[in-house]
Amino acid sequence: MKIVAENRKARHDYHVEEVIETGLVLTGTEVKSARKGSVNLRDSYASVEHGEMFLHHVHIAPYEQGNRANHDPYRSRKLLLHRKEIDRLMGRVKERGYTLVPLKLYFNPRGRAKLELGLCRGKKEYDKRDALRERDARRDVERAIKERQRST
Repeated sequence: MKIVAENRKARHDYHVEEVIETGLVLTGTEVKSARKGSVNLRDSYASVEHGEMFLHHVHIAPYEQGNRANHDPYRSRKLLLHRKEIDRLMGRVKERGYTLVPLKLYFNPRGRAKLELGLCRGKKEYDKRDALRERDARRDVERAIKERQRST
């Protein structure tokens, strides 16, 4: 599995409640550009429009060897989900204040573009500070253990 892009900021800004794997409809030049790793997932989100799921604000850079048929870098892209999954996610987003945030874009072993979509709830500022404090404390403990093992 080749990970093309990862949205690290999403785990900092949101509590990820559930992760869903979806397919992604891409054009030929988008696939080639994505295989090169020219994808940015920051500030992107998914929404339901007319009973279909779409991905918005994902930047896939234009393919350098592409011709006039090159794609628009910020176009909305369709996500491939079953009807029941779309309805369930749409219900959770509407009633409970969740957001659908892309976490990872990768190619599976069969060569298909897949997107990990997270059902997320936004973190408050103090939650973010607590997470940073916890991570720093864990890092200090690991550093102290490593130092102690070296001295013996």
